[in-house]
Amino acid sequence: MRVYGIFGDPIGHSLSPAMHNAALAALGIEACYHAFRVPPERLKEALFGAEAMGFGGLNLTIPLKEIALEIIPADELAKAIGAVNTVSFDRKIRGHNTDGEGALLSLRNAGVIVRGSKVVLIGAGGAARAIAYTLAREGAEIAIANRNVKRGEELAESIGGSAFGLKDLKMLVPRAEVVINATSVGLREGDPRLFPARLLKRGQVVLDIVYSRETELLKDAADAGALALDGVMMLVYQGAIALEIWTGREAPGDVMEQAVRSSLRECEGKRG
Repeated sequence: MRVYGIFGDPIGHSLSPAMHNAALAALGIEACYHAFRVPPERLKEALFGAEAMGFGGLNLTIPLKEIALEIIPADELAKAIGAVNTVSFDRKIRGHNTDGEGALLSLRNAGVIVRGSKVVLIGAGGAARAIAYTLAREGAEIAIANRNVKRGEELAESIGGSAFGLKDLKMLVPRAEVVINATSVGLREGDPRLFPARLLKRGQVVLDIVYSRETELLKDAADAGALALDGVMMLVYQGAIALEIWTGREAPGDVMEQAVRSSLRECEGKRG
């Protein structure tokens, strides 16, 4: 049986196993997908160990996406983005990035016109880099707000955007048409808000890439009358592209979404 998986640290919150195992079963592929906790300092061993053991493919999540680019060869898109979230082992190990396309499809399928839109992107890590690169390529006007302003400036320079600190969100958010949280803030209940709820307004689009819970940001967006998009569809779309890279088969997106949302309901039931 072929093995696929996701590496990250932490990794217990990941719903990728539920999503990919449902997809593999729907396609009739005899394989399994598991989550593995891999700390950054052990990533090189883990990647080449997976290759040696004949893994079918891997996903990478926080905090491994940028580190992987220093370890394995990557395609031009991953190099341009500066992060790897998908690894293939077809003939040789190779890194890819599907996060940006996942975010773009999530926005497009919600009716968002990306070209010309004013986007505030919070974060400058691996997922943020992918989203920034992809949306800039599509013609969005992007302002990056990051805790580490220098890192935000480096990303902004690479895509022709502008960079700010988190304190500037009070000025940026009211002017934005699309607000995207590409950080892990909101992953845990009790995380502080990135900015006051009163800054959001009707007509805006708010995408939070956190998918494991309804974040305070999404609650605030809904209360303000904005279009609130959780990270589920970005997860599904990026996962579908990864699965197609690994198998050459069209991924069953509806099955993948159903598996993720079913797992989320089950988690909510346990917390309740």
